[in-house]
Amino acid sequence: MTPKYNMTLEQNIFVAKRNIVDYIYKSAQLEGLGVTYPDTEAIFNGMAAPGVKVNDIIAVNNLKHAWQFLLNTLEPPLDYAYLCKLNQLVGGGNLIYNAGYIRTLPVSIGGTSWKPKMPEQDDIVAHLAKFQTIENATQRAIEIMLYCMRGQFFLDGNKRTAMLAANKEMILSGQGIISVPVELIVQFTPLLVNYYETGEPDKLRTFIYNNCIDGLDFDK
Repeated sequence: MTPKYNMTLEQNIFVAKRNIVDYIYKSAQLEGLGVTYPDTEAIFNGMAAPGVKVNDIIAVNNLKHAWQFLLNTLEPPLDYAYLCKLNQLVGGGNLIYNAGYIRTLPVSIGGTSWKPKMPEQDDIVAHLAKFQTIENATQRAIEIMLYCMRGQFFLDGNKRTAMLAANKEMILSGQGIISVPVELIVQFTPLLVNYYETGEPDKLRTFIYNNCIDGLDFDK
């Protein structure tokens, strides 16, 4: 899996900060939140967003805080504690029950009758450590993202947590940002559901690689 971008850490951080509102907006749309891009920008900047539900405002602010945390903690390894911290930030303000702790209750997923197994801490720890042996950062990030999405380790916020975790790996290696373009959500969602149901990641992995990696070619 050839990296699409080869930026320095400083360059990739610049790209992330420059487009952070766009990445938050795309995540919000992927989750079906009722916010427009101007709403997202206003909330990010601490301004009023008339007509937006309180929980949607909290969700956007939580993504802002999670991104800020990520950009300030790129060096520590992506381990179990870090993953839980990301979910804690995503679900803060009582948005997600027991945010930051792996679930002890069964969950269902919209659009499919498939149900994920109960998560086990030791299994998550082992998988995260194994992923760190993948030298190609783009491949490593996508594998982490897929694993965390299908694992449904938390009661909610799993896609947001998974994408943040993947982007930690991407940015640290200067290989861009993973985000799902709003106009492609309609294609991304059925691929994700199919991955949930079958456990076969190839189509979704290829789609993410081809369509969902953003960055700048500073050499040009």
